[in-house]
Amino acid sequence: MLPNGAAQARESVAMPVVRLAELPPEAVKTHGLILSGGPFAYDKDGSVFGNRERLLPREKRGFYREYTVETPGARNRGARRIICGGKRPAAPEACYYTADHYASFRRIVE
Repeated sequence: MLPNGAAQARESVAMPVVRLAELPPEAVKTHGLILSGGPFAYDKDGSVFGNRERLLPREKRGFYREYTVETPGARNRGARRIICGGKRPAAPEACYYTADHYASFRRIVE
């Protein structure tokens, strides 16, 4: 049995990655807002993401927070999100992008 940290490292290696510069401009903007602490357009931004889909590495509840990525032409929040995890929201340990409302994720790398 692997120690918890080793299991998490293995899970994050298997996660597909995307470079920040390859994301839509709205996602780059949202990522910048996350790092600067906001302000965010939606009340739900910064709320706890439960990882119910279990597609992200397992962490204690409250580790992950979700943020809306604007979708041009959408009348609501749309399906695009950035999920970041860490002890301090403005200094996340890892961020993930989903364009399909949590059906898949890619880890954001600089």
